[in-house]
Amino acid sequence: MPDVAPWVPAGWRAPDRLDVPTGHHLRPVRASDADLDLCAVTGSQERLWSVLGAARGWPRAGLTVEQERRDLRRHERDAARGVSFAYALLDRGETEVLGHVHLERARGSGADGDVWWWVVDPLVGGPVEAALGEAVPRWVALRWPLSRPRFVGRDLSWSQWSALPDDPGVGLPGRPSASAVPAATGPGPGLSVR
Repeated sequence: MPDVAPWVPAGWRAPDRLDVPTGHHLRPVRASDADLDLCAVTGSQERLWSVLGAARGWPRAGLTVEQERRDLRRHERDAARGVSFAYALLDRGETEVLGHVHLERARGSGADGDVWWWVVDPLVGGPVEAALGEAVPRWVALRWPLSRPRFVGRDLSWSQWSALPDDPGVGLPGRPSASAVPAATGPGPGLSVR
């Protein structure tokens, strides 16, 4: 993998957690989440592939816990280097991974960061997915150094995103090769950011 430069300001520290009003929370993914993460991914693999497969080449069928652990280690390394950030959506006791939120350098022009997320099949269209859809844009506006975030899958489709050109001077990890969120004045009801 080519060396990828950080896209966040030097010295900036990514948030440790986002509490979602449903009692769930986001925290950075860890390699130690591999078993729980694999259950979430493989349990929703068919739908995730139908949405993300062509654009991201993920999730592969037959994914093993060791492959998942390697992917999560890469996410940890990328976050430590400021290259990209991946968060697990977890229940209160952290007994289940229920989805992910990803923040990374924007592909193409018109945005300074791409933000996307997914939830497991049982949560699609329900209150947890809706709460995440409200909380993440506010969190990005409050805590992330982005002036023009693009919410992939919402601001534009995955096929539109795939058609955007990569910046030839920037390697984009995990990929084959705009609208801004109004400024928030506070975290909003039930939203706690750290």
